[in-house]
Amino acid sequence: MSKRAVAALLLVAVLVCAWWTGRDLLEQSLKKNKAQKFAKYTQQDTDQEDQPAVLPEPTILYGMVVDSFQVVEHTIRPRQNLADILIPFNIEARIASELASKCKSIFDVRRLAANKKVTILASKDSSQTAQFMIYEPNPTEFVVFSLADTLGATLVQRETRTVEKSIYGTITSSLSESMTQAGGNAALTSKLVDVFAWQIDFFRIQKGDSFRLIYEEEWVEDKPIGVGKVLAVEFAHAGQTYSAYYYDQGQGSNYFDENGNSMRQAFLKAPLNFTRISSRFTMKRFHPVQKRWKAHLGTDYAAPTGTEIYTVGDGVVVEAGYNGGNGNYVKVKHNDTYTTQYLHMSKIARGMKKGTRVRQGQVIGYVGSTGLATGPHLCFRFWKNGKQIDPFSIKMPPAEPIGKQHLQAFQEVKQQYAQRLAAIELPEEEHQKEGLQASL
Repeated sequence: MSKRAVAALLLVAVLVCAWWTGRDLLEQSLKKNKAQKFAKYTQQDTDQEDQPAVLPEPTILYGMVVDSFQVVEHTIRPRQNLADILIPFNIEARIASELASKCKSIFDVRRLAANKKVTILASKDSSQTAQFMIYEPNPTEFVVFSLADTLGATLVQRETRTVEKSIYGTITSSLSESMTQAGGNAALTSKLVDVFAWQIDFFRIQKGDSFRLIYEEEWVEDKPIGVGKVLAVEFAHAGQTYSAYYYDQGQGSNYFDENGNSMRQAFLKAPLNFTRISSRFTMKRFHPVQKRWKAHLGTDYAAPTGTEIYTVGDGVVVEAGYNGGNGNYVKVKHNDTYTTQYLHMSKIARGMKKGTRVRQGQVIGYVGSTGLATGPHLCFRFWKNGKQIDPFSIKMPPAEPIGKQHLQAFQEVKQQYAQRLAAIELPEEEHQKEGLQASL
């Protein structure tokens, strides 16, 4: 065999060995990769098995999970009763009547008010049968009517919390508008007027008067639902500053000035809020209906029909009814010296009849124009020792001051609130307005 042939055979042998060796390495590499991928996938599966399944958050409404119900909100129409509400949800009038009867001790369905909302939880099938109905009579509670297995109702009280707030405002127009501009509301305005009802004639407040208040606000969940107590208040009016502090000395809460004298007097300055005096007490006035000059032995307050009328002091109703000149009226005897009368009401408040005891500030009727009247107003009349007088011409006696045993504790409370009132600042925009006015 020639050398060339031997060399060729050796080359073939080397190539065969190289191919064989490469094949083994390739197979080992593939097996290794396959094993790694398998381990990776196995680990992922194991990790997924170890992790809990993520479930959607349930929808909670009125303390109940409602995902299995169809939720329908309905606004009660005028004169709509319980049966009218439930019949469209496959509940017979007979069942609605039985439910009303069973629930009467918990909630009387006759109190379902027009324009308020009810929430129906109905089945999701084609029948859409009501299972529950929820009604909120006020922000702090709701009633759950059960229509499923057993008819019944549950009254649920919401948890409330009290937040302390402060406010500072300047009178630019009316008190109510200035209060709103400062961040308050009508309820807070009414409470402010109540505190100073005997010291300030709010029909005569002036532009530039100012007020500072520390008060409580009631909250349910994350929403304010109403104004609580006014804890301390300062009102600057006509060059004089009036201060009042809330304090309970064991005889019921009241407001006192910086010296511990009661802010409360025997009579309110006015029997209603936020109106204007259209005619004062006078011995000679041209009567708009009778068209002749005669004495007007009362004070007329012009106000919208339906405005609440308050009794100016504690007493007993001695007359309540209707006559041609007075229209609907109520007369209250406060003691052996003083009597008051309220005329031309659109209607008399429920329960007002001869012998009814009333408390100062209690609603006794509503402004109207019954009797000899050309428009809605209240004619307020005031007697002292059987003679009609101008209530603005006499000085009313005050209520009891802070007792000696409570005076030190009151002074400590007053000092804390006085410092806090002084620290309340005007909102930035009010500062800017005052600076602009000062520069003009």
